[in-house]
Amino acid sequence: MALKMSDVLTALVHASEKSANIARACKQEEELFQLLVQEKKGSEKNKKFVSDFKTLADVLVQEVIKHDMGRKFPGLEDHIFGEESNEFTNSLGGGGLRPALSVMFHIWFPGEKIKVGVCATEEDTAKLLAKVLNGNMTAAKLLASIVHHHVSIEDPDLEKVTADIPQDTMAVWVDPIDSTFQYIKGYANEKSKDGIYSKGLQCVTILIGVYDRSSGLPLMGVINQPFVACDPETCRWNGQYFWGLSYKGISICSLRNEVNAASQSADDQDEVLRQKMISQAGDNNLSVVISTSESEGIKSALSMLRLYYAAGAGYKSLCVVQGFVSVYLLSEDTTFKWDCCAPHAILKSLGGGIVDFQECLKRQKDGNLDELPELVYNTPVNGATGVDRWANKGGLVAYRCRKHLDTIMNIISSVNL
Repeated sequence: MALKMSDVLTALVHASEKSANIARACKQEEELFQLLVQEKKGSEKNKKFVSDFKTLADVLVQEVIKHDMGRKFPGLEDHIFGEESNEFTNSLGGGGLRPALSVMFHIWFPGEKIKVGVCATEEDTAKLLAKVLNGNMTAAKLLASIVHHHVSIEDPDLEKVTADIPQDTMAVWVDPIDSTFQYIKGYANEKSKDGIYSKGLQCVTILIGVYDRSSGLPLMGVINQPFVACDPETCRWNGQYFWGLSYKGISICSLRNEVNAASQSADDQDEVLRQKMISQAGDNNLSVVISTSESEGIKSALSMLRLYYAAGAGYKSLCVVQGFVSVYLLSEDTTFKWDCCAPHAILKSLGGGIVDFQECLKRQKDGNLDELPELVYNTPVNGATGVDRWANKGGLVAYRCRKHLDTIMNIISSVNL
């Protein structure tokens, strides 16, 4: 069955905005938020962090996206994959999720696993959420009302794509709340440098990316940033979202609203942007965003450039999408398919992409970088288990301009790491 790409993309944007509403509601009620955190264990845990957490917001957002996309396009929900499992353990045997008490009382009260999901009615969803929320029906009703509320967004540019796409070619990666640590611990009063936040709630993103099941290449994606600016009077947060698609010669992005993508090729659309970015590609103008945990060798090699540090893989990719930096580079294997699919799709719509860093470096040294080693999203890592099955084992480089990528790789390849 063929679907209108504009319908799919619109549904993704709506799902992301509803998810952002959930994230804001959970965070803004501090008493509620303290009940939401559960530490990940075993194969779910990201080895990069000493402690890794999943929150009810994470799980609920993921389940809402599955539910809403499946209701709009029946059958697609079976091909929506994400970072989180949908189980919480109620270690109080009916008293709700309270991490500080879970360990204390686990011996006396048998654990009850609760599968979080979206029920047929708002009332039933509230009852389910109340089991996780320590019987707090007021909070459960608030979340259930957001889950079942229809989101209305006016975005005429979403209607510009007239192409169809077979439903059975699509699959979806979801990162319901990227940079969970910043979501839990991040502050609202962080200051940016050249528009880039090193930490804080601004580094939190919701990522929904669609890829081709056969080729594994990204097709379309949405990055939602729930926490952009806080109203000082109401203490309520406003957010923003970005979307893009690249499919069969058609590319369109929310950052390029003046372009009628339905009537122009990807090359035509990108020419002005490409020329502008090439003119800025001198070493003095190049900028890179990396993680504070990046290797000292990489930091040293890039020290001649404008170097920024930021939290969150999704947010660092967003910095590239927005043009705040030329490149996001990560040499380690601590990101996953759900971190990259959405921003990869948007960057492709802008003429860029995301490549495997280690493979790119190897080809650069061999003088064989004509064909870029783009990340793909349909193939697990051989022999890996748990979340590592979907790790980007060679690291990554996200870029908007090919000349910027070439310059960065030339710099890295000239240094013995």
